[in-house]
Amino acid sequence: MDDELALLREKRRKELEESMKHEKKTASVENVDEMHFQQFVSTNPYAVIDFWAEWCGPCRRIAPIMDELSIEFAGKVAFGKCNTDDNRRLAMQFNIDAIPAMMFFSNGQLVDRIIGAYPKEAIREKIIRKFGLD
Repeated sequence: MDDELALLREKRRKELEESMKHEKKTASVENVDEMHFQQFVSTNPYAVIDFWAEWCGPCRRIAPIMDELSIEFAGKVAFGKCNTDDNRRLAMQFNIDAIPAMMFFSNGQLVDRIIGAYPKEAIREKIIRKFGLD
């Protein structure tokens, strides 16, 4: 009886480890730079890009929210982050004068933006509304 229970526990542990590995692979926030920006927004029907900088405190508060949302919307919305200090042309192209700034792209076109560190729920609602997700 104890051996059967130990085998079942080991089997379940391995299943959980495999599912966690798979989840990490499918959900992530990609680094986006000037060279790969156009490819990122054009190959993903829905994309959210967080423009940030290392010195920005509110940007550091948004980073884990973006990670969580990338898991929640895995397979539906692509999430990226773009360092404005390293990619000044992109920041200028989108008239970013305050960060964090989240840009929402649908089929390669900018459809909305959020400037500032908003709560996770507000960002989630914007994603659902703008991209017609449920």
